[in-house]
Amino acid sequence: MKLKSLFVIAALAFAGFAVEPVDSGTHFAADALKPFVENGQLPGAISVFYQDGKQEVACVGYADVGKKRPITLDDVYMQCSQTKGFCGVTIAILVEEGKISLDDPVSKYLPEFGTLWVKTSEKDGVRTLTKAKNTLTVRMVLNHTGGFEFELPNFHTMGGWSRRMPLRSVAVMAAALPIKFEPGTKQSYSNVGIDIGAAVVEKVTGKRWEDFLKERVLDPLGMKDSGFWPTEAQLAKQVHLYGCRKGQPAVWQSCNPSMQRPYGDDRVFSSAGAGLWTTARDQLKFYKMLMNLGVGENGVRILKEETVKSILAVSTRPKGLGGYSLGLSAPETDNENAWFGHGGAWGTNCMVNWHKKQLKLWAVQLTGGPRPWDGAREKAANAFFKATLDTAGEKAYTGRLK
Repeated sequence: MKLKSLFVIAALAFAGFAVEPVDSGTHFAADALKPFVENGQLPGAISVFYQDGKQEVACVGYADVGKKRPITLDDVYMQCSQTKGFCGVTIAILVEEGKISLDDPVSKYLPEFGTLWVKTSEKDGVRTLTKAKNTLTVRMVLNHTGGFEFELPNFHTMGGWSRRMPLRSVAVMAAALPIKFEPGTKQSYSNVGIDIGAAVVEKVTGKRWEDFLKERVLDPLGMKDSGFWPTEAQLAKQVHLYGCRKGQPAVWQSCNPSMQRPYGDDRVFSSAGAGLWTTARDQLKFYKMLMNLGVGENGVRILKEETVKSILAVSTRPKGLGGYSLGLSAPETDNENAWFGHGGAWGTNCMVNWHKKQLKLWAVQLTGGPRPWDGAREKAANAFFKATLDTAGEKAYTGRLK
């Protein structure tokens, strides 16, 4: 690419105009997944590989097998636990602005967490509780070391991740229940903990968490099809849910008990642990922002570079408890081969490497197993990243700019 063109791209990026990635011209994922789509085991999937300005997009199969409706980047789907990373980013924004510290006691914002009880044993239905000695911090609820159960006891009766109660109510209920261990001493994956983090955001900002998320993350990145209340028009383009079966075509499911209908009316509240609907096109905007250390593909900065590096791209847990940052799976120690990101219960996943400007996104709506295509998909990803790609001139891509 000529030097003049480089200056033009850089100027556009600084002005806030989107700089589209270049089609890699490769078809690794499509070729690998085609046999599984043809035999019906894989209804439909979206795979995106990205490396330093070059991108391979594969939309294979169907969003609705019965109607033979092809799957596209603009079809809405439930991303489940990938919502956690969005909560992590809202917390990171407030840390960056000096409005909270990760080591602040949660009780500073939500007083009901001032006293917590640890369940030390249970026999014949009788629990033995001990008053918690360690202080529960904001860091702990965001990295799953707070000791909370995965979900509240009435999870399914309150609609699953189609929450039927506000985040503040979730926090109040969680504070009244015994926790599993002393805060900060072990790890246990918990949607409840993430919802508590979102309730902290609400207290600090004076806004509903979903409104703060929309104002500070979704709208600036141009994620117009992401939210907690999908419209009828969006659901008409929904990626349907299917159950996997060994050696047989997948079976359509109307819904899952963990995500109960209705999805979009006034009985539904946001869930930071697993409740955000999105599209692959929108999801790419969020994860490319993380990959580019806080800068969106449209040139909008959401977070400072150092904020992403220090509390999102690397673990915030004590050593030896596994890698996890703030709502994101992340390495314990950072290095040039380190990936961070998150997956969701219906099989979605997106991981990024900020050092090499790499991304791999996988969008499906599946339950059960086996999933024989996973190995083929991983081989396709490896082939893409090992391929010799002409990235000359792509250094001007907005993600390279500070």
